[in-house]
Amino acid sequence: MTSFEDRFSAQADAYARYRPQYPAALYEWLASIAPGRERVWDAGTGSGQAAGGLTAHFHSIVATDPSAAQIARARPHPQIEYRVATAEASGLPDRSVDAITVAQAIHWFDLDKFYAEVRRVLKPGGVLVAWGYVTPRIAPEIDRVVEAFNDQTLAAAWSPSLRLLHNRYRSLPFPFDEIGAPDLAAEARWTLADLIGHLSSWSGVQAYREARGSDPLDLIRAELDRAWGAARRRLIRWPLFIRAGYLP
Repeated sequence: MTSFEDRFSAQADAYARYRPQYPAALYEWLASIAPGRERVWDAGTGSGQAAGGLTAHFHSIVATDPSAAQIARARPHPQIEYRVATAEASGLPDRSVDAITVAQAIHWFDLDKFYAEVRRVLKPGGVLVAWGYVTPRIAPEIDRVVEAFNDQTLAAAWSPSLRLLHNRYRSLPFPFDEIGAPDLAAEARWTLADLIGHLSSWSGVQAYREARGSDPLDLIRAELDRAWGAARRRLIRWPLFIRAGYLP
């Protein structure tokens, strides 16, 4: 198996619990542009956030991730086959899937090898769709705290692989016949504890803890609490950025 930069096994529980669910409209649109609905490969599935949403539109989903800890926390579903495998070596047969999805993960891949795998396993006319998000949008006073945490506190902890994500995939090499995507966002109504749980699932937080032996969230808890105010729950939005295209 190709080696990979494992930034999520250590916090797999937080990842499974505190990552947002993607909107139904995303899967509806994705199914509308796929040449068929028989089989889809969800690469870098993590604990299956996107794989579950795909079941409403595709007959079967193969969901892969190189982290056995992540796969172990995925919710079983009769339409989903979970596998521990890298995005660069899926183990899928040639020309066997109608679509390939990558949710919040393509920036971790060896792109040359992954794109070779995409060309191998996609059926003629098949589509690749990759999407991601960065910091959530809640309220200006809260957003300022979260953005400073992301951009300043964790600046030295982020992997260089995250540059593509923080650039909102604008600089992502994408050698496919690209198509436009709708403006969509993931949403949740969360408590402050949920938000802190989400931040704890970030790979930069894990890297900071390992490097310094302390929790960077302790530096912002009081400030976040003041900014959050008296509301028990708040609407949280993660605007999505999407790249989609067909094999040339």
